[in-house]
Amino acid sequence: MRIVDVCAFYAPGGGGVKTYVERKLHAGTMAGHEIIILAPSDHDRVVEAGGGRIVMMPARRFPLDRRYSYFDDEPSLHALLDRLQPDLVEASSPWASAAMVARWRGGVPRALIMHADPLSAYAYRWFGSVLSRSAIDRGFDWFWRHLRRLDQSFDLVVSASDSLTQRLEAGRLQRVMTLPMGVAPGHFSPAHRNERLRARLLERCGLPADATLLLGVGRHAPEKRWPMVIDAVTSAGFATPVGLVLVGDGRERARVRRAAANNPHIQLLAPVHDRAILAELLASADALVHGCEAETFCMVAAEARASGLPVIVPDDGGASDQARSGGGLLYRAGQADSLAAAIIAFAKDDPARQRAIATALAPSVMTMDDHFDRLFATYARIVADRRQAA
Repeated sequence: MRIVDVCAFYAPGGGGVKTYVERKLHAGTMAGHEIIILAPSDHDRVVEAGGGRIVMMPARRFPLDRRYSYFDDEPSLHALLDRLQPDLVEASSPWASAAMVARWRGGVPRALIMHADPLSAYAYRWFGSVLSRSAIDRGFDWFWRHLRRLDQSFDLVVSASDSLTQRLEAGRLQRVMTLPMGVAPGHFSPAHRNERLRARLLERCGLPADATLLLGVGRHAPEKRWPMVIDAVTSAGFATPVGLVLVGDGRERARVRRAAANNPHIQLLAPVHDRAILAELLASADALVHGCEAETFCMVAAEARASGLPVIVPDDGGASDQARSGGGLLYRAGQADSLAAAIIAFAKDDPARQRAIATALAPSVMTMDDHFDRLFATYARIVADRRQAA
């Protein structure tokens, strides 16, 4: 098959979506498929990658994150799809680009990949402290109507977590399939644990080796809630010695730095792009802590689980699925006091024992190759059914 992915969230300096796209190119080639990624960019070029192609289309910069652009020329997008003649088209964002793909006149199947959960990332976070979720959904009924129109225009809506699937189905979408993404194979393992690295990180946090070392990884963005995580770690530190190493950067860096400024037990590190270094960090901590309840899958939590690392994550969103799969603790999403209590409970309940449980469960974490095997098999059935019907 020739699969064209209209991928609004791809950027060369991006995070989880970039990791997903790069593995898709490799997996598609290994499975005998041709994968073409269409991505918005500030310039026009074609990159050969992983046996497939990344076609950059000129587009406007996204004002809130200058690493990204967004599709703004529907006729040009449709003309390019006409020239490429795909067997199946994916849209990787539930925003305008998905509507553009839905309006394309090509007679081939199309799938929507829910790489984003805008209601959780924005509406529920903004208004959740004063309104019930049902009230927020009523206020944003225009977005639910948009999703239902997409659901009727696409052959398949792919969700990476049970929690997102349940919400989409409750919103009356009818073509949703849960298909967890998985982690890049061959990188993450409990075998990468380095006790000397752990001791050095705790020393940087001003703590002895018998303290609890928490690791946070992710963009400094509002939905990641790092200041809330920092407040919770600081609060937990009054009950038990705990350090936090936070890896990442982003437009909220100044706010994150201010939040951490008065706690010597919190260290901020630059983003880690080398997977071998990230794998060693994950395997060497005592637990991963995460603040975002808007994850559709939560790649870093899956990578932590594959590294034998327990996870402490909110009880909503894709991250919660990772904890429920084993080796994790849940706290009330967005509540620093609940997170602090979970950290204290973890620290006082034999972290080594909990890490041993997570280590035993690490081989059960699904890889991206498993994900793509299932995804491509599903696409092949859809394409075959469409051709038979024609």
